[in-house]
Amino acid sequence: MSSDVTYPDVQLHIDGVWRDADGGRRIPVINPATEEEIGTVAHCSISDLDEALAATERGFATWSRTSAFERSKLMRKAADILRERANAIARLMTLEQGKPLPEARMETLAAADVIDWFAEEARRAYGRVIPARAPGVYQLVIKEPVGPVAAFTPWNFPINQVVRKLCGALAAGCSIIVKAPEETPASPAELIRAFVDAGVPKGVIALVYGVPAEVSEYLIPHPVIRKITFTGSTPVGKKLAALAGAHMKRVTMELGGHSPVIVFDDADVQAAAKQIATAKFRNAGQVCVSPTRFLVQEKVYEQFVDTFVSVAKAVKVGNGLDEGTTMGPLANDRRIPAMEALIADARQQGAEVRTGGSRIGNKGYFFEPTVVTGVTRQMRMMNEEPFGPLAMLLPFADFDEAITEANRLPYGLASYAYTSSAKTAQAVAHQVQAGMMTINHLGLALPEVPFGGVRDSGYGSEGGSEAIEAYLNPKFVSQAGV
Repeated sequence: MSSDVTYPDVQLHIDGVWRDADGGRRIPVINPATEEEIGTVAHCSISDLDEALAATERGFATWSRTSAFERSKLMRKAADILRERANAIARLMTLEQGKPLPEARMETLAAADVIDWFAEEARRAYGRVIPARAPGVYQLVIKEPVGPVAAFTPWNFPINQVVRKLCGALAAGCSIIVKAPEETPASPAELIRAFVDAGVPKGVIALVYGVPAEVSEYLIPHPVIRKITFTGSTPVGKKLAALAGAHMKRVTMELGGHSPVIVFDDADVQAAAKQIATAKFRNAGQVCVSPTRFLVQEKVYEQFVDTFVSVAKAVKVGNGLDEGTTMGPLANDRRIPAMEALIADARQQGAEVRTGGSRIGNKGYFFEPTVVTGVTRQMRMMNEEPFGPLAMLLPFADFDEAITEANRLPYGLASYAYTSSAKTAQAVAHQVQAGMMTINHLGLALPEVPFGGVRDSGYGSEGGSEAIEAYLNPKFVSQAGV
């Protein structure tokens, strides 16, 4: 693709206008592969938020009256625009986030598929007729858009995390204010631009950047906002959910995880190790559904470890723009000491680092793909989401032991299993407490399937036919003949 894409100074989008923040405040955007400033992003003030709120209220009045058929057509047009611009957008994402260019392009194209899916769901948000007890009575359930939405998204998937929230809102007839990540602002701005250029009326979509706590604490209680959707850490999610609850706002929370992988001794061990190791190091492990705790039955444990370690050693770490790179840097400087602390804690308690364990060089936030064995349940890495290229492997004796460990933590987002037994597959799917389970393959996060967690990993779905429901209010209408 073209290498002449330059990183922009990213603006806010409010009331149909791309503009700087009131007061002109901007903060730098850093390339995690070089630690160099590549651009800036506008930082909003309260006055910017007030303007966005007023505009989104007007936008809701317009968009909620737009037919589902017209909303769907406009969304499909935005998807086509996004596909046309995918190469340039992917380069921006790699510059600001670090992931390899093919992964960035894949994320951008996958977002277009998400838009298409929700565009069709917009036309199928059906109500229903309920048979009445008395003659001459009609009982109807009508689906109405909940109102203006506030969405808060993280930096690990700058487009993917926005597009699900944006499209759920638009498909239902809601307007939305997106608070996108300051560390990776350009690619989500280009997603919004695709919708603007497709003809979304002004006020329907606002895009802001700012101090996360300040923006959330202002938007969530505001009477204009009727729905909150957040992706991020469990501690922050709990605070935002509590704030939303105090104001009776509907909430979708997609929070942290610590995903178990259960490999039974009847599985194709070598194939399982290669597949799940590749998944582990995608996006440098900075994935909410990243496999983290690898539970392997004793009989095949050493075979699994050997294959997994060989895959980890073969990962090519480098600048995401370089040909052949399969893992880029961590996205920000905070992740390096976080990884080092988890590994140091495990080493002090007797764990063995089979490969990796260290920062690579001193320029850019590169970290070695790391595999740790000899772990215990007291170690921090076994209890805290690593959110990096860190895998911890431990053996188990029988089914019950594996299930106990899989369910030990309060998280419940993604889970994985490998077995050749239909009976075992059915049992593990039933007993692991998670919002998502994929067995013998990687089958998560498609537009048409549910995406969300249980327990401390949140609630609500951002995929499948369930996703649009969080943006709709069911209204019951009972009418008797006059």
